[in-house]
Amino acid sequence: QVQLVESGGGLVQPGGSLRLSCAASGSIFSINAMGWYRQAPGKQRELVAAIHTGGSTIYADSVKGRFTISRDNAKHTVYLQMNSLKPEDTAVYYCNPCLWGNYYRAGRCAPVYDYWGQGTQVTVSS
Repeated sequence: QVQLVESGGGLVQPGGSLRLSCAASGSIFSINAMGWYRQAPGKQRELVAAIHTGGSTIYADSVKGRFTISRDNAKHTVYLQMNSLKPEDTAVYYCNPCLWGNYYRAGRCAPVYDYWGQGTQVTVSS
């Protein structure tokens, strides 16, 4: 059974930072790239960042230089360090294993599962 548990969201002022975590089932984590996605109200879900099992990373243009994705293979956890947050980063953030190189809207790591966890809300507001 797929388990994806996101955490670490919250309310932060513009310019602030948050670190998101996603704990995944070991069986799916070790063999897949992992992606962070987000969905803002009234918008489609989009790929924010992804990390290959070998450590290569990709980012949406809107977050390059501000967000950093990383993974701890021993803990089956993927992280998203978000700095210099902007109001437009406000969204529910989700993780999912993803198919490296496969298009998902404007990104290139398509989610493996139709199942999504509960997500974690990030709100950037003064």
